[in-house]
Amino acid sequence: MDKLTVIWVVIGVYAVMMLAVGILQSRKNAGGMESFTVGGRSAGAWISALSYGTAYFSAVMFIGYSGGSGWSFGLWSVLVGVGNAVFGTLLAWLVLAERTRVLTRRWQIKSMPQLFEMRFKSPGMRLFSCIVIFVFLIPYSASVYKGLTSVCSVILGVDEQICMIIIAIASAVVLILGGYMATLKADFVQGFIMMVGVAALIVLVVLSPQVGGLAAGLSNMADYMAAHEMLPLEPDAAVSLIATILMTSFGTWGLPQMIHKYYGIRDRREVKRGIVISTFFALLVAGGGYFIGSLSHLFFGEAMPAGGKDYIVPLMLDRAGLPNILIGVILVLLISASVSTLSSITLTACSTVSMDLVKKSVAKNMRDENVTALTRVLCLLFVVMSYLIANYPTPILEMMSYSWGIISGAFLAPYLLSLYWKGINRAGAWAGMLGGFLTAFIPAAASGFTTPNGPLYACLAMALSFLLCFAVSKIAAAMQLAAAARNDAFYAPQEAEEE
Repeated sequence: MDKLTVIWVVIGVYAVMMLAVGILQSRKNAGGMESFTVGGRSAGAWISALSYGTAYFSAVMFIGYSGGSGWSFGLWSVLVGVGNAVFGTLLAWLVLAERTRVLTRRWQIKSMPQLFEMRFKSPGMRLFSCIVIFVFLIPYSASVYKGLTSVCSVILGVDEQICMIIIAIASAVVLILGGYMATLKADFVQGFIMMVGVAALIVLVVLSPQVGGLAAGLSNMADYMAAHEMLPLEPDAAVSLIATILMTSFGTWGLPQMIHKYYGIRDRREVKRGIVISTFFALLVAGGGYFIGSLSHLFFGEAMPAGGKDYIVPLMLDRAGLPNILIGVILVLLISASVSTLSSITLTACSTVSMDLVKKSVAKNMRDENVTALTRVLCLLFVVMSYLIANYPTPILEMMSYSWGIISGAFLAPYLLSLYWKGINRAGAWAGMLGGFLTAFIPAAASGFTTPNGPLYACLAMALSFLLCFAVSKIAAAMQLAAAARNDAFYAPQEAEEE
């Protein structure tokens, strides 16, 4: 069979598998929102860990971040993947997973806005966080569309608009039919596809004529970097690299779609197993992805490929002379990662609106099955809005940075401190949330969402948010303000279970 036939056959097999998962799971979703959003809190280690990984590393990482970072930082960009594995995965699971699992199970929490409302006794905080999540996860989702369509347009020669529509339909079908457990089960399959695909891709790219083997590739890249002031990096580039590592690693700690993966884990034993599995996955997938991107100058020299950074990796794959079957697997790998991420984002954003905004504030007597139906409708709306934003001419890396920075800047500090520090109060949480949000949002908006410094602003937002949470909580407590009231009862059930 010719190249395109092989590729389309591989993609077709994958599509049938995902459709089957969605249909089969739809028959089991009789448990209302508890089942649709957190899967009855019965997920095991492998499913939870691979779902976390596939939500984390989408086509944005493979295409936008690995290509853009590799072009700017050369071999240094591999540090981003290592940081994602160590800080964004291993440390995140160690610090957040069990604590989050216990709290959300005991208080029957299904979303981050619900946690904020219960911890700080603030319906206003629930509403604010709900709006931020829904609005600013849309560009996050849009960046995933852009990442995947750039690959499909290069390798398959299919119009980008058609690619976007196909991806939108695929993610919507799996999610709307099956809900949370369908996405988890799909992620389980997609996780293995990603690991096999990345491992094969690393080997074949390294063996391609442009690289000429591992030793030759590393030596040639080192020579290139030395000749182009990348070894060592110039101060501005070094700051940008560090900001990218910090944002893409610690930023995940405040992303609601990532935190959501901890809600449904069955028990503490599965958490411990999940730590090992998710870390291995991240080392292979993220480390491998950024390593491939770090070799980009061996394919293009100093000349940026036509189409810009978004087309670096797609054109690398096209020029590497890969076997047809592997190209098909790689496309499935990217589709898998992207559909998983899109499903997680969409479910998080839309269930938040239906549960935390509509039912809590507009239609308080809405029946559970109607909330589930509304969530499905909102999923369709979210997919359409993401598609429209994806057509905005902002590079993938920048678009993702805005979303990542704004959401993590607003939520990371209040969320993490609410898990471990009884002293954080409503005044401090509001200060940290608003301060982090504005620090990331204002520079992006002022530039017309064109600034390349998104990762730096994201880091500043997260740091300032922590400072404000701590300082304002202390000041409010010293002044004995009403907003400084403690909520020690929130932690009592957790401490009882841990003992």
